[in-house]
Amino acid sequence: MIWLLLAAFCFSFVVFFGAPFLPTLQKQKQTALDLLDLKKGQRLLELGSGDGRVARAAAERGICVTGYELNPILALYSYFHTFRYRSKVRIIWGNYWQEKWPPADAIYVFSHTNYMKRLDDKITARHRKIKLASVTFKVPGKKPVKAENGVFLYQY
Repeated sequence: MIWLLLAAFCFSFVVFFGAPFLPTLQKQKQTALDLLDLKKGQRLLELGSGDGRVARAAAERGICVTGYELNPILALYSYFHTFRYRSKVRIIWGNYWQEKWPPADAIYVFSHTNYMKRLDDKITARHRKIKLASVTFKVPGKKPVKAENGVFLYQY
């Protein structure tokens, strides 16, 4: 019973910091990676790595990924899900709002509308030339350079 309560807590407290876990659909995952158009060896920052499916798909393309996940259960799952690609994928258990982000060529996020303005402000303040792929949610006041299958691409 205690494990059930612990799991419920891990999946519910994250809504105070970002979106709850919703797995990215296969079509959206592929669309986001296609829109970002990263080459082998380039770096992707995944904000909310969830179960690791995006990090794994990116690593299969030769992309280096740093993923942040606040939920300790999902961070552990993501770590094991991407273990085969450990030379290309690094999963960090932590709050990406409070972390210093490593250099990256692009950012992937599946967050909530309530956090997109804050994300835009953080990207604008710290990154000069970077692409952002956002699944489902738009950045308020910013026009995407491309939109496809519910994925919005922004250029900073």
